[in-house]
Amino acid sequence: MQKHYLILIACFMLVLGGSCKKYLDQVPNDRITIDEVFKKKATSEQYLANIYSYVDDPSEQWNQWPWFGNCDEGDVTWSKYPIYDLNIGNISAGNALFDKWGYYYDAIRSASYFILHIDENVEIKALNGQTLIDQYKAEARFLRAYYYFLLMRQYGPVVLVGDTLAAPDASAASMQLPRSPFDECVAYAADELDKAASVLPLTPVLNGQTSDMNYGRATKGMAMAVKARLLLYAASPLYNGNTDQSGFKDQKGNALISQTFDPEKWKKAADAAKAVIDLGQYSLYTDPGGDPVKSTQGIFSVAWNNEQIFDRKSNGLGTLDVHCMPRQAGGWDGIAPTQEQVDAYFMKDGLPIGESSLYTETGFTTVNGAQVYNMYINREPRFYASVTYNNSIFQGGNMSAAAPITFYVSGPNGKNGHPTDWSKTGYLVRKNVAPQTNAGSGGTGAQQNRPLVLFRLGEMYLDYAEALNEYDPGNSDILKYLNLIRQRAGISQYGDGTDPLPIPIGKDEVRKKIWAERRVELAFENHRWFDIRRWKIAPQVMGTLHGMNINKDGDDFYQRVVAVSHLFRNPASYWFPISQYEMDRARLIVQNPGW
Repeated sequence: MQKHYLILIACFMLVLGGSCKKYLDQVPNDRITIDEVFKKKATSEQYLANIYSYVDDPSEQWNQWPWFGNCDEGDVTWSKYPIYDLNIGNISAGNALFDKWGYYYDAIRSASYFILHIDENVEIKALNGQTLIDQYKAEARFLRAYYYFLLMRQYGPVVLVGDTLAAPDASAASMQLPRSPFDECVAYAADELDKAASVLPLTPVLNGQTSDMNYGRATKGMAMAVKARLLLYAASPLYNGNTDQSGFKDQKGNALISQTFDPEKWKKAADAAKAVIDLGQYSLYTDPGGDPVKSTQGIFSVAWNNEQIFDRKSNGLGTLDVHCMPRQAGGWDGIAPTQEQVDAYFMKDGLPIGESSLYTETGFTTVNGAQVYNMYINREPRFYASVTYNNSIFQGGNMSAAAPITFYVSGPNGKNGHPTDWSKTGYLVRKNVAPQTNAGSGGTGAQQNRPLVLFRLGEMYLDYAEALNEYDPGNSDILKYLNLIRQRAGISQYGDGTDPLPIPIGKDEVRKKIWAERRVELAFENHRWFDIRRWKIAPQVMGTLHGMNINKDGDDFYQRVVAVSHLFRNPASYWFPISQYEMDRARLIVQNPGW
């Protein structure tokens, strides 16, 4: 079993309340000092738990994280949250929405301090020897590299601080550092992840013992998976020979984004993803009964299953459940897939809607006593596991029985029934929503505390296939791993299995298939925002987005209409602005393009 986000026993209650940092900052006579923290085993472990607490929890997609509601995948309905301001372009260095720059550097500094001082802990050495010290240090090293990765994916090139910590009396001038070229940032983080992976255990153990309390503790697979995604991003068009960013330079004129395409970056990405696969620690989750809908659901609902590589144990999924649930279930009815995302799902024959004879937008079919628009009939299993559509059957929250869910204007979940809580597109996200969550009681329920999956094996298969296709098109592994994803999904494979589809020919055609598979398999898992940017297709796919006509009743509801607009400003929207506050403090840092 692979368990991957540490919550350190008693200290975690401190972390949840943010009190670990306050505790460590206090120096009155009745409190220990920071130097004393590293003399005791318990306080050092509390300090490490605090470093873990910075791991991202993208459950709150309306207020804290914008990866779902600021791309073409979905929309968050409420205008009172910063996601709405981002979509209309109300963002600047002076109004730096979703600002995580200082937040992650706080985490990086804490990790560095831990790495530099944990060897001083004589109590741990006496009780457990150097082995535990080395494991703790590797965990902190992994976390530090991960936080650099999170900074890089949001801001591009970053400032590499390394192991050097400024002295308390250091001058302001001595602390001024420039941003490093993106390739240097990648090399540094990848090397740190390698160092961590060489020490971390394959399974989440502590002192040779595995227990539920260690679920989530850093492992070799976690470090390798982060490296694989990091190198995939680095090999992609946004960072690999992107001449559109030729003017993005530091104050000395050094290019911060590589201007020369390097195919070896794709090889490194492919090798890194394959290394995770070859560990043999992970396997695709499959429902014991063979139901592909339940397989998709179980990836997330079956806690600590063997597909999960890196999970966040404490999270806000219970709140996300409520926001995704219809009002009929006591939910808030506002996390909505776009029509573009709905159209991306395949038909049950494995073909896109534009190529399948099964697809029609005419007429209705009676399903479980409800009239279902034929647009939603004969779709692939992942669609039914992921999207709540008009007249689909749902039971969850405070619903005592299963019932059709409707989104037309005068219906129980429609626009006329509530001033703010209604889907703008006529759909809701169903994937990774636990119907057992009791929405009527404010989001508490049996599955609220399930782990939040950040990295899983299915992504590694797709990362590997994509990178390999770019470096070695025609390699048999490309379709092998693409087909393994499709086989689990219950749809036809390319050139293999029952009712095989024609084998796509050429790098460009295979790339289209991989991108399409990635959009469906990884939907609503916070990948799409980064994918459309690293592929440099965001200007084409963002902007005007569609849904059903939520202002109508009856058959008039089933019309594609403009639902929302998600602004993309080229080049500003590729990376977030560094806040003016940070720019004023760090005079050697150049701002991101467009800001």
